[in-house]
Amino acid sequence: MTDLHKEHHLESEICDYLGRSGWLYEEGSAARYDVGLALFPEDLLAWVRECEPEAWETLEKTHGSSAGAVLCQRVRDALNTRGALVVLRDGLDIIGLTKTLKICQFRPALTMNPHLQYRYDANCLRVVRQVRYSSSNGNELDLVLFLNGVPVATAELKSNYTQSVQDAVEQYCTDRLPKPPGKPAEPLLSVPGGAVVHFAVSNSDVMMCTHLDGAHSRFLPFNQGNAGGAGNPGTTAYLWQEVWQPDSWLDILGRYVIR
Repeated sequence: MTDLHKEHHLESEICDYLGRSGWLYEEGSAARYDVGLALFPEDLLAWVRECEPEAWETLEKTHGSSAGAVLCQRVRDALNTRGALVVLRDGLDIIGLTKTLKICQFRPALTMNPHLQYRYDANCLRVVRQVRYSSSNGNELDLVLFLNGVPVATAELKSNYTQSVQDAVEQYCTDRLPKPPGKPAEPLLSVPGGAVVHFAVSNSDVMMCTHLDGAHSRFLPFNQGNAGGAGNPGTTAYLWQEVWQPDSWLDILGRYVIR
């Protein structure tokens, strides 16, 4: 069995678990990822249509059949200039709309507001595997996590059979460059417009980085600790079974965003 096949099993385990836990997951969904915009457009449009119907109606009246493309481009422009955390927190202003357009809803402080709870429940969390993120090369990321079509995390997975978490870190530092020499910037990996966090994951260790910068990327441990020391007492299943569970993950993003 090759290393690729072993990583494939870990990838499948994570995605299948998330799919049973409230995430959207389906085989082959990477084909619907927009490489140039670094968005999963159908989820962004679905949430806006459902939760911001007046804004969507105005966009359709103004732009007709191009409304979806215009919205996605406006979101990408906002991400590039203000960053994902700010856009998720504050939304964005679009000419022609009378109020700021929100593109997600974090957990309401009080559950007595049915409107806010409805918007929260409408959030689309999606995990996509083997995402070809670049228009300049054929590189693929093992996993990308989206919130309403906006990428919030990426992950490279390594099996402990012959590799370690450091191999995933090295892959980010050498092959997952935000600005490859002589090539356009990669919107999924760039700061501030790319994913909020990048995870290097093995069966026994997790590390994370919030600012990819080639060889200067700084990955920090994201482990539970083990009897007062480094590492984990068991496997890294806590990452997808606890941290990435929908309410927990949205709360984590909310704590970083709403502060």
